[in-house]
Amino acid sequence: MTHGTRSHGPVADGRHAVVVGGGLAGITTALALADAGVRVTLLEGRPRLGGLAFSFQRGDLTVDNGQHVYLRCCTAYRWFLDRIEGAALAPLQDRLDVPVLDVARPAGRRLGRLRRDALPVPLHLGRSLATYPHLSLADRAKVGRAALALKGLDLADPALDTQDFGSWLAAHGQSARAVEALWDLVGVATLNAIASDASLGLAAMVFKTGLLSDPGAADIGWARVPLGELHDRLARKALHSAGVRTEVRTRVTSVSAEVNGRWSVEVPGETLEADAVVLAVPQREAHDLLPEGALDAPERLLRIGTAPILNVHVVYDRKVLGRPFFTALGTPVQWVFDRTEASGLRQGQYLALSQSTAQDEIDAPVAVLRERYLPELERLLPLTRGAEVRDFFVTRERTATFAPAPGVGRLRPGARTKASGLYLAGAWTATGWPATMESAVRSGVSAADAVLGALGRPRPQHLFEFEEAA
Repeated sequence: MTHGTRSHGPVADGRHAVVVGGGLAGITTALALADAGVRVTLLEGRPRLGGLAFSFQRGDLTVDNGQHVYLRCCTAYRWFLDRIEGAALAPLQDRLDVPVLDVARPAGRRLGRLRRDALPVPLHLGRSLATYPHLSLADRAKVGRAALALKGLDLADPALDTQDFGSWLAAHGQSARAVEALWDLVGVATLNAIASDASLGLAAMVFKTGLLSDPGAADIGWARVPLGELHDRLARKALHSAGVRTEVRTRVTSVSAEVNGRWSVEVPGETLEADAVVLAVPQREAHDLLPEGALDAPERLLRIGTAPILNVHVVYDRKVLGRPFFTALGTPVQWVFDRTEASGLRQGQYLALSQSTAQDEIDAPVAVLRERYLPELERLLPLTRGAEVRDFFVTRERTATFAPAPGVGRLRPGARTKASGLYLAGAWTATGWPATMESAVRSGVSAADAVLGALGRPRPQHLFEFEEAA
Protein backbone atom coordinates (compact mmCIF):
# COMPACT_ATOMS: atom_id res chain seq x y z
CA MET A 1 0.00 0.00 0.00
CA THR A 2 1.25 3.50 -0.78
CA HIS A 3 0.07 7.01 -0.13
CA GLY A 4 0.80 8.25 -3.63
CA THR A 5 3.83 10.41 -2.77
CA ARG A 6 7.00 10.49 -4.79
CA SER A 7 9.78 7.99 -4.17
CA HIS A 8 12.96 9.49 -2.70
CA GLY A 9 15.45 6.68 -2.66
CA PRO A 10 16.45 3.19 -3.74
CA VAL A 11 14.86 0.03 -2.46
CA ALA A 12 16.25 -0.84 0.98
CA ASP A 13 19.00 -3.42 1.19
CA GLY A 14 19.70 -5.74 4.10
CA ARG A 15 21.14 -3.04 6.37
CA HIS A 16 18.78 -2.16 9.21
CA ALA A 17 18.76 0.95 11.39
CA VAL A 18 16.57 1.55 14.43
CA VAL A 19 15.72 5.15 15.31
CA VAL A 20 14.54 5.65 18.88
CA GLY A 21 12.30 8.71 19.16
CA GLY A 22 9.66 10.13 16.82
CA GLY A 23 10.23 13.85 17.20
CA LEU A 24 11.56 15.99 14.37
CA ALA A 25 15.10 14.67 14.89
CA GLY A 26 13.99 11.04 14.70
CA ILE A 27 11.65 11.57 11.74
CA THR A 28 14.41 13.34 9.83
CA THR A 29 16.92 10.60 10.59
CA ALA A 30 14.50 7.89 9.51
CA LEU A 31 13.56 9.63 6.26
CA ALA A 32 17.17 10.34 5.36
CA LEU A 33 18.28 6.77 5.96
CA ALA A 34 15.32 5.30 4.09
CA ASP A 35 15.96 7.64 1.17
CA ALA A 36 19.48 6.20 1.00
CA GLY A 37 18.18 2.63 0.84
CA VAL A 38 18.56 1.60 4.48
CA ARG A 39 15.75 -0.43 6.06
CA VAL A 40 14.50 1.64 9.01
CA THR A 41 12.36 1.05 12.08
CA LEU A 42 11.21 4.15 13.98
CA LEU A 43 10.10 3.64 17.60
CA GLU A 44 8.16 6.25 19.57
CA GLY A 45 6.86 5.82 23.10
CA ARG A 46 3.99 8.29 22.77
CA PRO A 47 0.85 7.62 20.75
CA ARG A 48 1.87 10.20 18.12
CA LEU A 49 4.86 11.62 16.29
CA GLY A 50 6.13 15.17 16.54
CA GLY A 51 7.90 15.28 19.90
CA LEU A 52 7.33 18.63 21.60
CA ALA A 53 5.59 20.18 18.59
CA PHE A 54 2.22 18.44 18.55
CA SER A 55 -1.56 18.93 18.68
CA PHE A 56 -4.42 17.53 20.73
CA GLN A 57 -8.19 17.81 20.87
CA ARG A 58 -10.07 19.89 23.43
CA GLY A 59 -13.73 19.53 22.62
CA ASP A 60 -14.15 20.86 19.10
CA LEU A 61 -10.82 22.68 19.19
CA THR A 62 -7.60 21.30 17.74
CA VAL A 63 -4.94 22.76 20.02
CA ASP A 64 -1.18 23.01 19.53
CA ASN A 65 0.69 22.37 22.77
CA GLY A 66 2.60 25.58 22.05
CA GLN A 67 3.16 28.11 19.32
CA HIS A 68 6.12 27.24 17.09
CA VAL A 69 7.58 29.50 14.42
CA TYR A 70 10.58 29.27 12.13
CA LEU A 71 12.59 31.76 10.07
CA ARG A 72 13.59 31.90 6.45
CA CYS A 73 17.16 31.13 7.55
CA CYS A 74 15.94 27.79 8.98
CA THR A 75 16.91 25.97 5.81
CA ALA A 76 16.90 22.48 7.34
CA TYR A 77 13.36 22.80 8.71
CA ARG A 78 12.25 24.23 5.37
CA TRP A 79 13.77 21.15 3.71
CA PHE A 80 11.83 19.01 6.19
CA LEU A 81 8.56 20.74 5.29
CA ASP A 82 9.26 20.16 1.61
CA ARG A 83 10.12 16.51 2.26
CA ILE A 84 6.81 15.81 4.00
CA GLU A 85 4.97 17.95 1.41
CA GLY A 86 3.83 20.46 4.00
CA ALA A 87 5.55 23.70 3.01
CA ALA A 88 2.35 25.29 1.69
CA LEU A 89 0.72 24.74 5.09
CA ALA A 90 3.38 26.74 6.95
CA PRO A 91 4.19 29.73 4.72
CA LEU A 92 6.68 32.51 5.43
CA GLN A 93 5.98 36.21 5.63
CA ASP A 94 6.79 38.07 2.42
CA ARG A 95 8.88 40.39 4.55
CA LEU A 96 9.74 40.50 8.27
CA ASP A 97 7.11 42.52 10.14
CA VAL A 98 6.68 42.22 13.92
CA PRO A 99 4.13 44.48 15.66
CA VAL A 100 5.40 45.49 19.14
CA LEU A 101 2.88 46.94 21.62
CA ASP A 102 4.13 48.85 24.66
CA VAL A 103 1.61 49.48 27.43
CA ALA A 104 3.97 50.75 30.13
CA ARG A 105 4.95 54.16 28.74
CA PRO A 106 3.51 57.37 30.21
CA ALA A 107 1.75 58.13 26.91
CA GLY A 108 -0.13 54.84 27.16
CA ARG A 109 -0.49 52.02 24.66
CA ARG A 110 1.86 52.51 21.71
CA LEU A 111 2.54 50.38 18.65
CA GLY A 112 5.96 49.99 17.05
CA ARG A 113 7.14 47.64 14.32
CA LEU A 114 10.29 45.72 13.59
CA ARG A 115 10.36 45.20 9.85
CA ARG A 116 12.83 45.06 7.01
CA ASP A 117 13.24 46.86 3.73
CA ALA A 118 14.45 45.41 0.44
CA LEU A 119 18.00 46.60 1.06
CA PRO A 120 21.28 44.80 1.75
CA VAL A 121 22.42 43.94 5.28
CA PRO A 122 22.57 45.91 7.57
CA LEU A 123 20.60 48.64 5.79
CA HIS A 124 17.56 46.37 5.58
CA LEU A 125 16.75 47.15 9.24
CA GLY A 126 18.00 50.76 9.21
CA ARG A 127 14.69 52.52 8.73
CA SER A 128 12.91 50.25 11.21
CA LEU A 129 15.51 50.92 13.88
CA ALA A 130 15.59 54.66 13.17
CA THR A 131 11.83 54.95 13.70
CA TYR A 132 11.40 52.34 16.45
CA PRO A 133 9.40 54.26 19.07
CA HIS A 134 10.27 52.02 22.01
CA LEU A 135 13.90 53.17 22.14
CA SER A 136 15.43 56.60 22.64
CA LEU A 137 17.50 58.15 19.89
CA ALA A 138 20.67 57.47 21.89
CA ASP A 139 19.69 53.82 22.42
CA ARG A 140 18.98 53.35 18.73
CA ALA A 141 22.46 54.58 17.82
CA LYS A 142 24.08 52.32 20.42
CA VAL A 143 22.04 49.32 19.20
CA GLY A 144 23.39 49.88 15.70
CA ARG A 145 26.97 49.92 16.96
CA ALA A 146 26.42 46.77 19.04
CA ALA A 147 24.91 44.99 16.03
CA LEU A 148 28.01 45.74 13.98
CA ALA A 149 30.22 44.44 16.82
CA LEU A 150 28.08 41.31 17.01
CA LYS A 151 28.43 40.81 13.27
CA GLY A 152 32.21 40.77 13.72
CA LEU A 153 32.24 37.92 16.26
CA ASP A 154 33.65 34.58 15.13
CA LEU A 155 31.07 31.89 15.91
CA ALA A 156 33.83 29.27 15.80
CA ASP A 157 35.56 30.89 18.81
CA PRO A 158 34.92 28.58 21.80
CA ALA A 159 35.47 31.48 24.19
CA LEU A 160 32.06 32.88 23.21
CA ASP A 161 30.42 29.91 24.92
CA THR A 162 31.98 30.85 28.27
CA GLN A 163 30.49 34.37 28.36
CA ASP A 164 26.93 35.52 28.94
CA PHE A 165 25.15 37.69 26.40
CA GLY A 166 23.91 40.19 28.99
CA SER A 167 27.43 41.13 30.09
CA TRP A 168 28.50 41.52 26.48
CA LEU A 169 25.55 43.81 25.77
CA ALA A 170 26.32 45.93 28.85
CA ALA A 171 29.97 46.20 27.78
CA HIS A 172 28.74 47.46 24.41
CA GLY A 173 26.63 50.24 25.84
CA GLN A 174 23.21 48.60 25.81
CA SER A 175 20.80 50.05 28.37
CA ALA A 176 18.30 47.98 30.33
CA ARG A 177 15.59 49.43 28.09
CA ALA A 178 17.42 48.39 24.91
CA VAL A 179 17.80 44.87 26.26
CA GLU A 180 14.09 44.69 27.12
CA ALA A 181 12.71 46.34 23.98
CA LEU A 182 14.97 44.69 21.40
CA TRP A 183 17.59 42.14 22.41
CA ASP A 184 15.40 40.13 24.80
CA LEU A 185 12.36 40.62 22.60
CA VAL A 186 14.09 38.43 20.03
CA GLY A 187 16.38 36.42 22.31
CA VAL A 188 13.78 35.17 24.77
CA ALA A 189 11.64 33.81 21.94
CA THR A 190 14.53 32.07 20.17
CA LEU A 191 16.78 31.06 23.08
CA ASN A 192 14.23 30.61 25.90
CA ALA A 193 16.50 32.66 28.17
CA ILE A 194 17.05 36.31 29.01
CA ALA A 195 20.34 37.82 27.85
CA SER A 196 22.05 37.51 31.24
CA ASP A 197 21.35 33.76 31.31
CA ALA A 198 22.29 33.01 27.70
CA SER A 199 25.57 31.91 26.17
CA LEU A 200 27.12 34.64 24.07
CA GLY A 201 27.95 31.98 21.48
CA LEU A 202 24.33 30.91 21.00
CA ALA A 203 23.00 34.48 21.15
CA ALA A 204 25.54 35.64 18.58
CA MET A 205 24.56 32.74 16.35
CA VAL A 206 20.87 33.73 16.55
CA PHE A 207 21.40 37.41 15.79
CA LYS A 208 24.15 36.95 13.20
CA THR A 209 22.22 34.29 11.30
CA GLY A 210 18.73 35.71 11.71
CA LEU A 211 19.26 39.45 11.44
CA LEU A 212 22.74 40.09 10.07
CA SER A 213 23.33 37.45 7.37
CA ASP A 214 20.75 37.93 4.61
CA PRO A 215 18.01 40.58 4.29
CA GLY A 216 15.24 37.97 4.36
CA ALA A 217 16.77 35.65 6.96
CA ALA A 218 14.41 36.65 9.79
CA ASP A 219 11.14 36.51 7.84
CA ILE A 220 8.79 34.48 10.06
CA GLY A 221 6.89 31.34 9.11
CA TRP A 222 4.32 29.41 11.11
CA ALA A 223 1.81 26.62 10.57
CA ARG A 224 -1.64 27.66 9.39
CA VAL A 225 -2.84 24.17 10.33
CA PRO A 226 -2.45 22.24 13.57
CA LEU A 227 1.12 21.07 14.16
CA GLY A 228 -0.14 17.49 14.27
CA GLU A 229 -1.15 17.82 10.63
CA LEU A 230 2.50 18.44 9.76
CA HIS A 231 4.57 16.57 12.31
CA ASP A 232 2.30 13.56 12.76
CA ARG A 233 -0.07 12.97 9.83
CA LEU A 234 2.11 14.19 6.94
CA ALA A 235 5.26 12.85 8.59
CA ARG A 236 3.71 9.39 8.95
CA LYS A 237 2.61 9.51 5.34
CA ALA A 238 6.15 10.38 4.20
CA LEU A 239 7.67 7.68 6.42
CA HIS A 240 5.24 5.07 5.09
CA SER A 241 5.99 6.01 1.48
CA ALA A 242 9.70 5.76 2.21
CA GLY A 243 9.23 2.24 3.58
CA VAL A 244 9.90 3.05 7.23
CA ARG A 245 8.28 0.78 9.80
CA THR A 246 6.86 3.23 12.34
CA GLU A 247 5.71 2.05 15.77
CA VAL A 248 4.11 4.40 18.31
CA ARG A 249 3.25 3.52 21.92
CA THR A 250 6.49 1.52 21.83
CA ARG A 251 8.98 2.44 24.52
CA VAL A 252 12.55 1.19 24.25
CA THR A 253 13.77 -0.38 27.48
CA SER A 254 17.41 -1.09 26.58
CA VAL A 255 20.00 -0.84 23.83
CA SER A 256 22.97 -3.21 23.84
CA ALA A 257 25.86 -4.20 21.59
CA GLU A 258 26.15 -7.78 20.33
CA VAL A 259 29.38 -9.72 19.86
CA ASN A 260 28.86 -9.75 16.09
CA GLY A 261 29.03 -5.94 15.92
CA ARG A 262 25.27 -5.51 15.60
CA TRP A 263 22.86 -4.01 18.14
CA SER A 264 19.85 -5.27 20.06
CA VAL A 265 17.00 -2.92 20.88
CA GLU A 266 14.52 -4.17 23.48
CA VAL A 267 10.87 -3.13 23.45
CA PRO A 268 8.03 -4.87 25.28
CA GLY A 269 7.45 -8.18 23.55
CA GLU A 270 10.14 -7.83 20.89
CA THR A 271 13.90 -7.62 20.35
CA LEU A 272 15.03 -5.80 17.23
CA GLU A 273 18.45 -6.38 15.72
CA ALA A 274 20.12 -3.52 13.89
CA ASP A 275 23.33 -2.50 12.17
CA ALA A 276 22.93 1.02 13.56
CA VAL A 277 20.90 2.67 16.32
CA VAL A 278 20.14 6.37 16.61
CA LEU A 279 18.95 7.70 19.97
CA ALA A 280 16.79 10.70 18.99
CA VAL A 281 15.40 11.33 22.47
CA PRO A 282 15.90 14.00 25.17
CA GLN A 283 19.30 14.10 26.82
CA ARG A 284 18.25 12.45 30.07
CA GLU A 285 16.57 9.59 28.25
CA ALA A 286 19.60 9.20 26.00
CA HIS A 287 21.82 9.05 29.09
CA ASP A 288 19.73 6.25 30.56
CA LEU A 289 19.84 4.20 27.34
CA LEU A 290 23.53 4.66 26.55
CA PRO A 291 25.60 1.52 27.13
CA GLU A 292 28.71 1.86 29.28
CA GLY A 293 31.64 3.42 27.46
CA ALA A 294 29.58 4.93 24.65
CA LEU A 295 30.50 8.48 25.69
CA ASP A 296 33.35 9.99 27.63
CA ALA A 297 31.87 11.51 30.80
CA PRO A 298 28.24 10.65 29.97
CA GLU A 299 27.16 12.58 33.07
CA ARG A 300 27.69 15.71 30.94
CA LEU A 301 24.30 14.99 29.40
CA LEU A 302 22.70 15.40 32.82
CA ARG A 303 24.41 18.76 33.23
CA ILE A 304 22.61 20.16 30.19
CA GLY A 305 19.86 22.09 31.94
CA THR A 306 16.29 22.50 30.75
CA ALA A 307 14.00 25.51 30.50
CA PRO A 308 10.18 25.62 30.51
CA ILE A 309 7.64 27.29 28.25
CA LEU A 310 4.10 28.09 29.39
CA ASN A 311 1.29 28.49 26.87
CA VAL A 312 -1.89 30.33 27.79
CA HIS A 313 -4.96 29.69 25.62
CA VAL A 314 -7.95 32.05 25.61
CA VAL A 315 -11.14 31.69 23.55
CA TYR A 316 -13.31 34.82 23.23
CA ASP A 317 -16.87 35.04 21.93
CA ARG A 318 -15.88 37.63 19.33
CA LYS A 319 -12.90 38.90 17.35
CA VAL A 320 -10.57 40.97 19.52
CA LEU A 321 -7.33 40.93 17.49
CA GLY A 322 -7.05 42.03 13.87
CA ARG A 323 -3.53 40.81 13.09
CA PRO A 324 -2.03 37.30 13.05
CA PHE A 325 0.34 37.97 15.96
CA PHE A 326 2.09 40.62 18.03
CA THR A 327 4.58 40.88 20.85
CA ALA A 328 4.44 43.17 23.85
CA LEU A 329 6.47 45.27 26.29
CA GLY A 330 5.59 46.50 29.76
CA THR A 331 3.50 43.43 30.51
CA PRO A 332 4.05 39.77 31.42
CA VAL A 333 2.54 38.89 28.01
CA GLN A 334 5.26 38.02 25.48
CA TRP A 335 3.92 36.80 22.10
CA VAL A 336 0.24 36.45 21.15
CA PHE A 337 -0.97 34.48 18.11
CA ASP A 338 -4.39 34.16 16.51
CA ARG A 339 -5.05 30.40 16.24
CA THR A 340 -8.74 30.65 15.36
CA GLU A 341 -8.71 29.23 11.86
CA ALA A 342 -6.08 26.58 12.54
CA SER A 343 -7.98 25.27 15.56
CA GLY A 344 -11.26 24.84 13.69
CA LEU A 345 -13.10 27.41 15.84
CA ARG A 346 -16.17 28.63 13.96
CA GLN A 347 -17.32 31.49 16.19
CA GLY A 348 -15.29 33.97 18.22
CA GLN A 349 -11.50 34.11 18.38
CA TYR A 350 -8.85 31.87 19.91
CA LEU A 351 -5.59 33.47 21.08
CA ALA A 352 -2.49 31.58 22.17
CA LEU A 353 0.09 33.28 24.39
CA SER A 354 3.60 31.83 24.23
CA GLN A 355 5.49 32.53 27.46
CA SER A 356 9.18 31.57 27.39
CA THR A 357 11.51 31.66 30.43
CA ALA A 358 8.47 30.64 32.49
CA GLN A 359 10.33 29.25 35.51
CA ASP A 360 8.27 31.34 37.95
CA GLU A 361 4.89 30.39 36.44
CA ILE A 362 5.20 26.89 35.02
CA ASP A 363 3.50 25.29 38.04
CA ALA A 364 1.10 28.13 38.87
CA PRO A 365 -2.59 27.09 39.15
CA VAL A 366 -4.81 27.90 36.20
CA ALA A 367 -6.92 30.23 38.36
CA VAL A 368 -3.83 32.28 39.26
CA LEU A 369 -2.77 32.51 35.63
CA ARG A 370 -6.28 33.53 34.60
CA GLU A 371 -6.28 36.36 37.15
CA ARG A 372 -2.92 37.51 35.86
CA TYR A 373 -3.28 37.28 32.09
CA LEU A 374 -6.87 38.28 31.33
CA PRO A 375 -6.39 41.83 32.71
CA GLU A 376 -3.12 42.08 30.76
CA LEU A 377 -4.92 41.18 27.55
CA GLU A 378 -7.47 43.89 28.33
CA ARG A 379 -4.60 46.40 28.59
CA LEU A 380 -3.19 45.26 25.26
CA LEU A 381 -6.39 44.66 23.31
CA PRO A 382 -9.23 47.07 24.10
CA LEU A 383 -11.81 44.91 22.29
CA THR A 384 -11.39 42.19 24.94
CA ARG A 385 -12.99 44.44 27.57
CA GLY A 386 -16.48 43.76 26.33
CA ALA A 387 -15.88 40.19 25.25
CA GLU A 388 -16.88 36.98 27.00
CA VAL A 389 -14.14 34.45 27.76
CA ARG A 390 -15.54 31.16 26.52
CA ASP A 391 -12.53 29.06 27.54
CA PHE A 392 -9.23 29.56 29.34
CA PHE A 393 -6.64 26.81 29.73
CA VAL A 394 -2.89 26.33 29.81
CA THR A 395 -0.38 23.86 28.44
CA ARG A 396 2.95 23.40 30.16
CA GLU A 397 6.21 22.13 28.74
CA ARG A 398 8.45 21.91 31.80
CA THR A 399 11.46 20.76 29.79
CA ALA A 400 10.62 22.52 26.53
CA THR A 401 14.22 23.32 25.59
CA PHE A 402 17.73 22.85 26.82
CA ALA A 403 18.92 25.85 28.82
CA PRO A 404 21.31 27.88 26.61
CA ALA A 405 23.48 28.86 29.57
CA PRO A 406 27.16 29.81 29.24
CA GLY A 407 29.22 26.64 29.00
CA VAL A 408 26.48 24.50 27.46
CA GLY A 409 28.39 24.24 24.19
CA ARG A 410 31.06 21.99 25.69
CA LEU A 411 28.37 19.70 27.09
CA ARG A 412 26.54 19.07 23.80
CA PRO A 413 27.79 15.89 22.09
CA GLY A 414 28.01 15.32 18.36
CA ALA A 415 26.17 12.62 16.44
CA ARG A 416 28.86 9.96 16.84
CA THR A 417 29.50 8.03 20.04
CA LYS A 418 32.51 5.88 20.95
CA ALA A 419 30.36 2.79 20.35
CA SER A 420 30.49 1.77 16.69
CA GLY A 421 27.00 1.85 15.22
CA LEU A 422 25.42 4.02 17.95
CA TYR A 423 24.52 7.67 17.24
CA LEU A 424 22.74 10.60 18.85
CA ALA A 425 20.23 13.11 17.53
CA GLY A 426 18.12 15.83 19.10
CA ALA A 427 17.98 19.61 19.27
CA TRP A 428 20.25 19.40 22.34
CA THR A 429 23.16 17.85 20.42
CA ALA A 430 26.00 19.92 18.92
CA THR A 431 24.23 21.56 16.00
CA GLY A 432 25.41 25.09 16.77
CA TRP A 433 21.76 26.18 17.05
CA PRO A 434 19.61 26.74 20.14
CA ALA A 435 16.78 24.33 20.93
CA THR A 436 14.59 24.93 17.89
CA MET A 437 12.87 22.85 15.23
CA GLU A 438 15.78 23.80 12.99
CA SER A 439 18.27 22.33 15.44
CA ALA A 440 16.26 19.11 15.70
CA VAL A 441 16.18 18.61 11.93
CA ARG A 442 19.87 19.45 11.58
CA SER A 443 20.71 16.89 14.24
CA GLY A 444 18.75 14.24 12.34
CA VAL A 445 20.67 15.04 9.17
CA SER A 446 23.98 14.80 11.03
CA ALA A 447 23.05 11.45 12.58
CA ALA A 448 21.91 10.05 9.23
CA ASP A 449 25.10 11.26 7.57
CA ALA A 450 27.19 9.51 10.24
CA VAL A 451 25.23 6.26 9.84
CA LEU A 452 25.52 6.32 6.07
CA GLY A 453 29.25 6.96 6.29
CA ALA A 454 29.72 3.98 8.61
CA LEU A 455 27.59 1.73 6.39
CA GLY A 456 29.41 2.86 3.26
CA ARG A 457 26.24 4.22 1.70
CA PRO A 458 26.22 7.40 -0.42
CA ARG A 459 24.20 10.18 1.11
CA PRO A 460 21.17 11.31 -0.92
CA GLN A 461 21.98 14.66 -2.51
CA HIS A 462 18.55 16.17 -1.94
CA LEU A 463 19.03 15.77 1.81
CA PHE A 464 21.86 18.28 1.84
CA GLU A 465 20.41 20.85 -0.50
CA PHE A 466 19.60 23.05 2.48
CA GLU A 467 23.32 23.29 3.33
CA GLU A 468 23.94 24.93 -0.03
CA ALA A 469 21.09 27.35 0.63
CA ALA A 470 22.27 28.22 4.13
